[in-house]
Order: sequence, then C-alpha cells, then structure tokens
Amino acid sequence: MARRSADPDCNGRCGSGLRRSDRFLQGLHAAKRVIFVSHIHPDPDSLGSMLGLAHLVQHRLGKPTVMTRDGPIARPENRAMVEVLKLDLKPIESIDWREEDAVVMVDSQPNTGRHSQPYTQRLYAVIDHHDTPGDLTGVPFVDIRSSHGATCTVVTRYLIEQQAPIPERVATALLYGIETEMTGYPREAGPADDEALLFLYPLADKDRIAQIRNARLPQSHFGCLLQALQSSFIYDRLIISWVDEMPHPEHAAEIVDFMIRFDQVDWAVCGGVCGQKFVLSLRAAIENAHAGELLQQVVGDMGRAGGHDRRAGGCIPLTSTAPSTIDELQARLRRRFLKALGIEECRGQRLVPLRNILQNLQS
Repeated sequence: MARRSADPDCNGRCGSGLRRSDRFLQGLHAAKRVIFVSHIHPDPDSLGSMLGLAHLVQHRLGKPTVMTRDGPIARPENRAMVEVLKLDLKPIESIDWREEDAVVMVDSQPNTGRHSQPYTQRLYAVIDHHDTPGDLTGVPFVDIRSSHGATCTVVTRYLIEQQAPIPERVATALLYGIETEMTGYPREAGPADDEALLFLYPLADKDRIAQIRNARLPQSHFGCLLQALQSSFIYDRLIISWVDEMPHPEHAAEIVDFMIRFDQVDWAVCGGVCGQKFVLSLRAAIENAHAGELLQQVVGDMGRAGGHDRRAGGCIPLTSTAPSTIDELQARLRRRFLKALGIEECRGQRLVPLRNILQNLQS
C-alpha cells in the first residue's frame, strides 16, 4: 500500500524539500487532461475541492480539466451550490477515459465503498482529509491530512503556496465547503481550517453563500421528515428514526441533523430504504464520540460505513425490500446500536406519542 503523507509541518513541505503543491503540479506535466473525481453524491467539500484544484491546474499548467459527479446531487443546499456557482459537472459514467488523462480523487479514497461502482481507472493523486483505510496502492501522489477539517482547506493551502489568484466564485466554493464541514463540529477542525476561512472570507460572495444556505426544499423532504417524526424512538440518550423509503440518501443526513438537536439525547440515527440499499446516518452531540468507528462496528460485514468524530454515514446492500426483511434489519441494527453505546436492551419510547399521531390522522 502506498505511504500516506503525514499531516504537514514545515509549511507543507515533503521530504524532498518540495512543497506538496509543487509535487502535485510537477506530476501533471505529461498529462493532456486532468479529470477530478470524488465520492458518490458529492457534497460541498468535494465540489469546492474539485473547483479549486481545476482552477489551480488551469492557471499554472494551462491544461483542460473536467469535474465529475458520481450519482445525483439531491440535497437542496448542494444542488443550490451547483446552480448558484454554475459548476459544470459531467456524469462520471459519461467520461471518455483516455490513457493520457491524469485522474485526481478528492475528499475520498479508492475502495472505501463511497462510489457507485468499483473504480478501475488508474489514479494519479488522492487528496483527502478522511482517516479512512482506502487502498492507495500504486497512487503516485497522496496527500491525506486527517488533522484538517476539510479537503477544501488543503486545496486553499495549495492555491496560497502557488500564489494563484483566487476568483470570487472559487473562493465562495472553498469557503462554503469548509464551513459545511465545520458547522456544528468545530472540534473536528484545526488551525489550518481557521486560517483558510480567514483568508477566503474577504474574497467570497456572501450573497451567493446565503442563497445556497437557504435553498428551497422539495416536497419529498417534508414527507420523509413526517415519517421520521412518526417513527422515532428514544432509548436512553439515543434516538433512532426510521423512514420506509427515501428518494435520495441525503434525506437520512438531513433528518439526523434535525434530530440531534433534541435536548434529551446525545446520539441520533436515521435509517431508511433508498433503492436497493439501506442508508444510515449517525450524529453525536458529545465530544470524542468516534462516530465513524462506532457506525463501522454496528454495520460490520453487512455493508460499508465511515465518518468523523461526531458524524458518520453508511449503507447496507439489500437483497430484498420486503417489509419483513426491513423490519428484521432494523431490529438487528437497533440491538447493535444499543450494545455499542452500552445501553441496556429496552422498549423504545416514541418521540411523538401514538395517540397524537392517530389524532392528527383523524383531524
């Protein structure tokens, strides 16, 4: 397996004395085109990272670049970011891969289950901030900084090191990408993230960021939220919300972001069927929660999971979506969550009493 780069000191210089941004650009000289890829359903951190690196490559090397998306972008704020900043994203399945392409993966790593299909294209670089055990074998350039709260922070450092002018659109994307990774989770960030935010803030378009933050919500959002409220159960300091069927996996994250604000719990889980997968999202309201590790423990060999200290996500492939199969899976997951959190097996208390639900249906 390729060696992971340690978190940078000495202004991000590597053993050769070159800065990492120098090495990154140096290895691209022979490429005819640079293609940027990320994880499935790209989020603001991956979108901002791709845009920032594409700008750097175009400015310093004058090479054509392509930004891709793996799967649809459904979360309203993420869709708004694409529309407001006019991001030109090509579906990854539509790319005509060529031998002379250099492929750069950002905010993700190969073979971590965060891609819609097995990734076979040879990678030139992986730039990420997740401490995820990806397969980096044969990747020439690796820059993984787990002490950074966002991949956009790494990209901002590259731009500063290379003294590249940062257009307002690029600064806005990078700033928003870092903000979304840090908002509500400041302890997952470090000094480098603070420095990047201070640098980008005067350059960014605050009106556009406001448009993105206040994105309009589709009807499906409210349907999933209603289901979750009616199917939320409290177990000591844990709340679990089930959704029968969600149109997009991002709904699980939206719901759990809402539920973790409940003042009687430290942990919130949302799970539901999305296509042929059971999607899970986990949040913690306490420090040193190790949510990513906990969700990996719960999911086990049933599927894939990962994340950060206080937030995590995962999915489990389904061979059947029959109600009995889903009920059995939910029961198994509930038992595993209780065991992992040291909560005694107990009957869950409804967040919204059943009589209230029935009264609302009859009114």
